Formats: sequence, structure tokens, C-alpha cells
Amino acid sequence: MVNMKKTLFYSLILFSALLWIGCEEGGNYPGGTVSPYISLYDLRNLYKGSEVALTKEAMFGSSKITGVVVSDHSGGNLPEGLLILQDKRRLQQLRGISIPIGAAAASFVPGDSVIVDVEGGTLKRMNGILQITNVGANAVTKVSSGNVIPPNRVTSSAILSDPSRYESTLVAIVKGGFDPLPAPGEVFTGDKILNDGFDNITMHTESKAAFANSSLPVSANFYGIIFNSEAADGKLTPRLQIRQSTDVQVLSSTIEITPIIITGFISDVKGGDGNYEYMQFMATRDIDFAQTPFSVVVTSNAGASSPAGFPVNGWATGAGAAANTTARTFKFNLTSGTAAKGTFFYVGGSGKMINGANSTNISSLNWIRAFNYTTTNGDGFGLKNGGLFANSGNASGFAVFEGTNVTRDSKPIDVIFVGTGGSLFTPGPPAQGYKIANTDLYDVINPITLEPQPYYRQGSNTMNFAYTTADVGYFYKLGGVYNPALGRWVKARTQTSIILTKTSAVSEIEGEGATTLK
Repeated sequence: MVNMKKTLFYSLILFSALLWIGCEEGGNYPGGTVSPYISLYDLRNLYKGSEVALTKEAMFGSSKITGVVVSDHSGGNLPEGLLILQDKRRLQQLRGISIPIGAAAASFVPGDSVIVDVEGGTLKRMNGILQITNVGANAVTKVSSGNVIPPNRVTSSAILSDPSRYESTLVAIVKGGFDPLPAPGEVFTGDKILNDGFDNITMHTESKAAFANSSLPVSANFYGIIFNSEAADGKLTPRLQIRQSTDVQVLSSTIEITPIIITGFISDVKGGDGNYEYMQFMATRDIDFAQTPFSVVVTSNAGASSPAGFPVNGWATGAGAAANTTARTFKFNLTSGTAAKGTFFYVGGSGKMINGANSTNISSLNWIRAFNYTTTNGDGFGLKNGGLFANSGNASGFAVFEGTNVTRDSKPIDVIFVGTGGSLFTPGPPAQGYKIANTDLYDVINPITLEPQPYYRQGSNTMNFAYTTADVGYFYKLGGVYNPALGRWVKARTQTSIILTKTSAVSEIEGEGATTLK
């Protein structure tokens, strides 16, 4: 106790001495100096709706900015005289800024690293764009060139929700297409509505741009800079302006219309699952299945599913030889019945109840294929079993195929997955896994690197829906908007997990929030 009191006493003396020294020296902390560079994140935050004089005091003691140039005036499609740079010096938050320096702006190219002395300048919004004015070209010093600018993939919905955040930055809008579909020979000039599966954003091309009279692609990646226009009430409306023709990375020149899309399913009803799981689909055109058959394959990758290991035969892996094991994949052939364009239809167990035994009877719905999979093997592969889907948290999912002959090389027309666990993909050689389709979630070719990635969990194909709690009765409603005329999702599917009861109505699975056609 005595030693503790002595320690406390000496600590108080030391604290008092330090406090006295600090007061004698005016309270200034001598241990650090202010960086001469203010991040673009902090600089943009200085603007609160009215112009800001950029003094050292306003910039917390800094006087300069630094960043990598993203503007390229060689294509003639950017606002003249603007030097545009971006940085992520603060919290790894990428921000950009535009600086009007006149004709000298064209002497800088993407990848140039520059330092700009902005002390004495003014931060103000001009023509809708936040800019640093009153800074001449002589205030800009190039430090290096040829710096790599990593692709910054951003969805149109993210840009629309926060236009200021992305203003004056280089973004990649991936898998973009136009709405309406371009007429034959239609060119870039003017304002076009670009859709990337998340929302619509305007893409603007000046009539004097070098590529103005080039034909529009059906699907492409568009690399460009975000600019804003400002309404009288201060609301910002973003637009994308590509810099030159090489900013367009064409992905497709043809339209691929998916005749059947996946819109929902229930994989774990309240109570026993056997014969009560079902999948919901929508026809995007009138379909007579007797004339144009399809098939649906479900995969379970639970620990008890058989055969174990990576799926050597992909979706056609089927089941091991042991009786009553959970099939790794299980197939339903769709060879009879009809579905009108824009209507739902169902595939699954013959129980035809909305949420397991003793629940609402939904046998009046359009069931294209239903049988008791607890007593009957799959159509072609998959042994009878007590549950089609994994309820362990491991990955499960299902895919739609044209025709009924599904092999290890078959590519589906639509596919979804829940979860990521289990042996799903190995690059091999040979590569083994579940093939995917070009959808709102997956890409057979990586849209950024252009490398082949035909399997789930390969490359960028990592998206999946979230697993829900077992034995509750969740229906996975996968709401989105598909446009058959464009052959694309104009609103990507999102998951709404609805807890069904034993008395739930059909409107809960087909009503508000369900997938629609545009």
C-alpha cells in the first residue's frame, strides 16, 4: 500500500510539471507538423453550398493537393479546360476534383501524378461541377507519369444516390446497355439512357467528340468521368462522359433473351421438408413445354450429400449409390404444360402446400412439374431423398436448362445460389464446378479482366443470396425487373426473406416485391 501511494504521488508531480511546461510555452504541442497536402476528401467537405476561399486556415494548415489525373481531352468529350484528378489519401475514400486551367489541361494525360498549389484559390460549384477556381496552370507540377489507375466499378444506383461522392472521379459502369435498345446504326451523340442492371443513368456525348458518330454497342463496359448538373434547389443530377472510344469495352453485339427466369423458392418449410420444397419461375415469353422442353436441376452441398468432393460432372453429378442419401444434384424435366409471358409457374414436390404439411393448398397454381421426390428418383439423375436443398448453411441452389439432356458441359440459362460452403469449385486441372449463365449476378466472362470464368465461385462469380434460419418457413422472394426486349435485368434481383405461416396466402409469394417484366 505504501509503495502504491508513493507511485501515485510521483505520478502527480510528473503530471503537474508537464502541465506547467505546457502552459509556459503557450500550450503548443511541438511534436508534429501539419502536412502541406489536404486530401480531396477533406477539401470537398469544406464546401457547404457556398464558395470557400482556400486559405491555409480554411485548409487546416495545408496549402496543396495531390492526385492522379483522370482527364483525357484527346477524345473531345470533356468540359474544355478542366484538369480532373482523384485521390484516396483520406480513409481510402476516393474523391475527385476539377480545376479549370484552360488549354494547359490538355497537356496532362491519365496516370500523371500532380501537385497543385491551391492556396488563394476558391472552391465553388460552376455549371453543376465543384471546382477549384483562380488557380493557374503554373500552380500545377507533374511529379510522374504512367501511374496505374485501378478500375473503380460503381453501380448506377450508387452514383444516383450520392452524386457528389463520385463527381470528377473515373468510374467503370459494367455490363451497361441502352434503354431503349439502339436502332441499327444509332450513334453516341447526345444523351443516352444507360442501364447496368441497377438503375438508369445518362451518358452524354458531345457532337464534336471523336467517337460521336460511332455505333452504340448492345452491351459494354463504360469507363468515364461523372459530372453533375445542378437544379435551382441545389439537387445534383449525375451524368457519365466517356473520354475516348477506348473507354468502351464491348461485351456483346447480340441480344440473349432468357425465356425462363428464377423468381423465388422455399427450401426449408415449417416441419418436414420432404415433398414440400418448391421453386418459382416466370416465363418471359409464351412457352409450350411439350414443344420446347426445359429442365431444372437442384444442387445440395450439405455435408451429408453424396457424392462428396468437387462435383466432377457439374450439374449432372446426381447422387451416390447409397439409398436415401441427399442427392448432390436432382433433376426435374419440364415437358408438358404451358406458361404465358409474364406469369409464374412452379416446380417441386407433389405436396403443393405453401409452407409444408397442413398449410395453404396451392395446387391451383401453374405447376409444370411436381412429383414426390421422397419416393421417386429424379428425371435422369438424383436419388429419391428427404430434401432437395442444403439446410446446413452450405451452398445450395438451382439452375434452368434448355432441353432435358444435362451434362457436365451444359450451360444453364438462369441460376441462383444460397451460401458459399462446401466443395464447389476447383480450377484443377481439370476444372470442376457448377457452370453459371450470364445473369444479373454472374458473368461467364469477367467483365473487367475479360478472362473466362464459367463456374460459380470462380473469378468475380462470388455473389449469392443469404441463408435463412432452418425450419421457420422462409420463402426467398427474389424481386427484380427483367426486360425481354433488351434481354437483360434492368433492376437486379434482391432477396426478401418472407416468413410464411400455415395460413399464408398466394399473394405473399406472388404479390408486392416479386419479379416483374418491363
